[in-house]
Amino acid sequence: MAPPTRPRIVIGLDVGKSAHWACVVTREGELLASGPIPNREDAIDGLYAQYPGALVVVDQVRNIGSLALSRAKLAGMPRAYLPGLAAHGASKLFAGDAKTDERDAMVIAKTALGIPDALLAVADRPPEIEAARSLAAQRDFLTCENTRSKNRLRSILLESCPEFEAQADLSDPATLKLMAAVGGPWSISEASPQAVGALTRGCRRAKVAALVESVGSSSRPHPAAVACEDRAVRLLARRISENAAEIESLTSEISALLAADETYRCLLTVPGIGPRTASELVISIDIADFAGHDRLASYCGLAPRNRRSGTSISSVSASRQGNKRLKNLLVFSCNCLARSRNRWGEYYARCRDRGMPHGKALKAVARKRLKVIYAIMRDKVPYAA
Repeated sequence: MAPPTRPRIVIGLDVGKSAHWACVVTREGELLASGPIPNREDAIDGLYAQYPGALVVVDQVRNIGSLALSRAKLAGMPRAYLPGLAAHGASKLFAGDAKTDERDAMVIAKTALGIPDALLAVADRPPEIEAARSLAAQRDFLTCENTRSKNRLRSILLESCPEFEAQADLSDPATLKLMAAVGGPWSISEASPQAVGALTRGCRRAKVAALVESVGSSSRPHPAAVACEDRAVRLLARRISENAAEIESLTSEISALLAADETYRCLLTVPGIGPRTASELVISIDIADFAGHDRLASYCGLAPRNRRSGTSISSVSASRQGNKRLKNLLVFSCNCLARSRNRWGEYYARCRDRGMPHGKALKAVARKRLKVIYAIMRDKVPYAA
C-alpha cells in the first residue's frame, strides 16, 4: 500500500552489502544529495538525522536492506519498498540505459514520488510471526537442499540399477536408513537378510523383498565403481534423513510460535489446510493490504491474466506471476479435496465434467477456496461449511 500523501522528501536507497547509494529528492523533484552511505548504524543514522520525517524507500526488504529499514523505524520515519520488477520497469521511463547504483537510487526515489502506487508498505509484524518467518525460510532452504539430494541420489541409482531406482522410495525412512547404513543396490543385495530386516524394521516385508530382488535385473559394475557408489549413496541418504527430520522439527516450532495467533487457528479449520499452508499464509500475507479476494488471488498467482485490445483481441490465460510458494501450496493442498464429498469435491467434479484436466480443476478449486480463506483472514472466524 502506498503512502496516502506525497512525502516532502524521499530517500531512495539502492541497498548493498558494504554500502548503500542514497538519493535524496524533494517533492518538487530537486536533488538534495546523492552518494554512497556505508552499511553501518552510525552512517545511516547520520543520513536520517539530516532529513527527519523523510520517506525511506528501499529495493530489498530482507538481508542487505534490513539494517536501513530498522534504523528508519527507530528514527520514526515512514518506510516503503519498491519491488525489483517495478523498479526494473520504472527504470525504462528515465533517460539512459546505464546500470549503476547512482541511477538505480535515483529511479527508486523518483518512482516513489511519481508513481506511489508502485510502493509496498513495510509492515511491522508481531515478533512471533517474524520468528516464524525466519524458521520458515530455513525450512524452505532445507526443502530445496533435500530435493537436490534426492535428484542426485536417483541419478546415481538410475545409472547403477534402473529397477532398484524405480522400487526405491526416498520418502520412506526405512529405505533411507538401509541405504545410509549399507550403501547402494549391490551392497544391499549382498547384505544378510538379518541385517536388512533389522535396518528396515517397521517396513512392509514385501516392499523390502522387492527392493532387494530388483538388483538381479542388472549386471554388476566393476568393484571400484561399486565402492564409489556406496560412498555417495550413504552420504546422500544420511543427508536426506537428517534434513527431513530437521524440516519436521522446524514445522513443529513454527506451529508452536503461531499457536496463539487467531488467524492461524482459524485457517486450520478450512478443509485441506494443514499447519504448513496455514503458517505460510499467516507469514506471507498481511490481509489489510488486500481490498478484496480478487487482489489476494492475483498476489497468489491464482487469478487469470486478461489481454484485450479493442474488440478484436481478447484472451484469458493462466498467470505465471505471483507468490509461487503460496500458489503451489494452495493448489496442491486441494488434492485431498478432489475425492471428498463436500462442496469442494462437488465443485472439482463439476469442473472435470466440463472437460477440465486435473491440474486446471485443482486450480479452479483453489481459487474458489481462496474466497473463503480471504474472509477467514479478514474476519478471524473459523470455517463454517
